[in-house]
Amino acid sequence: MARITIIEDDPILSRMYEQAFSFERHDVDVAHDGKEGLEKIAANLPTIILLDVMMPIMDGFETLEKLKADSKTKNIPVIMLTNLSEHKDAEVALAHGAVKYIIKGDYNPKQVVEMVKEILQAYTRYDAPKSAVNV
Repeated sequence: MARITIIEDDPILSRMYEQAFSFERHDVDVAHDGKEGLEKIAANLPTIILLDVMMPIMDGFETLEKLKADSKTKNIPVIMLTNLSEHKDAEVALAHGAVKYIIKGDYNPKQVVEMVKEILQAYTRYDAPKSAVNV
């Protein structure tokens, strides 16, 4: 199965998503801010990254920029999983390399797991998905 890194500062949400992906037999790493996320990703490259936007120390946009600027991580698909519902935030994320922008409140964890499965299937077929917004 896939290795998934979840970067989310809310401990309840991060645990909920960790359990949802672990139930599907994925290996899951959790970080609580962008800096910790980059460290965990460097130590153990994931298959896909779920990234919150509003976090302490380093926000999701800055984290995304650093991931896409690094040759080791630039091709790892990143899904922005956030409560920011402004289209401009989604446009910024997608323009900087996110493959999907999901509003947390609009989807339950099972639905998010299904979206991640679809993206992973596309990547394993070498058919990268088009950027998508779920606002």
